[in-house]
Amino acid sequence: MNAGATPLLAIRGLRAAYGKIEALKGIDLEIQAGEIVALIGANGAGKSTLMMTIFGRPRARAGQILFDGQDISSMPTHEVARLRIAQSPEGRRIFPRMTVAENLQMGADATPGSKAERAASLDRVLKLFPRLQERMTQRGGTLSGGEQQMLAIGRALMSRPRLLLLDEPSLGLAPLITRQIFSAIRALNNEDHLTVLIVEQNANHALRLAHRGYVMVNGLITMSGEGMELLQRPEIRAAYLEGGRHA
Repeated sequence: MNAGATPLLAIRGLRAAYGKIEALKGIDLEIQAGEIVALIGANGAGKSTLMMTIFGRPRARAGQILFDGQDISSMPTHEVARLRIAQSPEGRRIFPRMTVAENLQMGADATPGSKAERAASLDRVLKLFPRLQERMTQRGGTLSGGEQQMLAIGRALMSRPRLLLLDEPSLGLAPLITRQIFSAIRALNNEDHLTVLIVEQNANHALRLAHRGYVMVNGLITMSGEGMELLQRPEIRAAYLEGGRHA
């Protein structure tokens, strides 16, 4: 993206822990507006912890999280959301007893917006995921895994995010549904210029989609580069693509 431009998200020396266990050991990462950035690494590397720390849970123990130049490291989660950062978490975490429509409304309530803005957001979500249009009165817990993932992403999009955090969007999904999810992410970036940070177990899909990528090992960033360039590195192929551990 633009050389020398102020990153939309800049993470500097970030440390976070669960009790005495340090999960993030000094993370440095940048995302420019309009980029898709992939974060890959083995299970337990700290990827999901990084996503959650951006949202304030757990709190950063050291370092900075800068969003559009503003330090959000100590902000509570609801204030982070109001800056129009949205997350589709690992495991989807939809509200199973609420209908699809009610789940989407919960996403809209995360940030202030006019009636027209909310209507436009809903229209965009239903165009991306037509299956949800057919399920609006159905309870979230009765949806298939793929439909629940569409709902989780759709709920995040209802807040009209400037930055979308996607944690394992293809986990447990059939290949056809995975392709549909990744096609929607690409469309959001190409057509809406949405900035995306994606943690993904399928390194091949993630790096092909992303402009740039980071590799995380034991709470540290060990490698970074353009998505397709990382995909061609022998050590990446050996670890994540050729019978090695999935990210």
